[in-house]
Amino acid sequence: MDLNITDILLRAPVVLFSLTIHEFMHAWTAWKCGDDTALRAGRVTLNPLHHLDLLGTICLFFAPIGWAKPVPVNPNNYENRKRDEILVSGAGVAANLALGIICALVLRVFAGEILGSGEVGKIIFMMLMYGCLLNFGLAVFNLLPIFPLDGSHILKELLPGELAMRFTELNRYGIFLLIAVVLLSNRIHVSFLGYPDVSPLSVPLVALMQVFAGPWVTGVWFGA
Repeated sequence: MDLNITDILLRAPVVLFSLTIHEFMHAWTAWKCGDDTALRAGRVTLNPLHHLDLLGTICLFFAPIGWAKPVPVNPNNYENRKRDEILVSGAGVAANLALGIICALVLRVFAGEILGSGEVGKIIFMMLMYGCLLNFGLAVFNLLPIFPLDGSHILKELLPGELAMRFTELNRYGIFLLIAVVLLSNRIHVSFLGYPDVSPLSVPLVALMQVFAGPWVTGVWFGA
């Protein structure tokens, strides 16, 4: 769908909340795991102004990638470094996945009633759609095992010592690998679950939408 001023106004609160809850959960989980670095930096808060990066937020509206301010942590303060590194890295992903599932299930059960409520219903429907797509997208994207994404930190802790060290050496190339993956994904399209024009990074989104929102809701977006 083409992005216009209406889309931007509908996306704005969803983007702000989704990025905020992602970073809040990183900060809160780190605090609960024994590291108060984010707490002292004022990041254990649901105030978007403490989490959002201006350029990264704008990019979520107009580009296929976006970001917020990284949460400062000191793994040396964790009670169990390996376990807590995985918990802190996965907390933001889990939060976005949960939000996406909630929005999807609401659409699956109440889409007909929502759309039958006139113009207000259409607005609610689109905001829920954005809630599904953005949160599923943030969860899937952040799980990619590429530095500095959350998935890279999780994989590093799961790998045995020598492999973890070799994997960490890829850190210096992370941003270039990330850009390459995003650009390549946008240029390649595949057929998936009957949808003929899906980028590789969107394949998990389609699958999640099919499972939790159902085929009809999924077709509204990916079948359009």
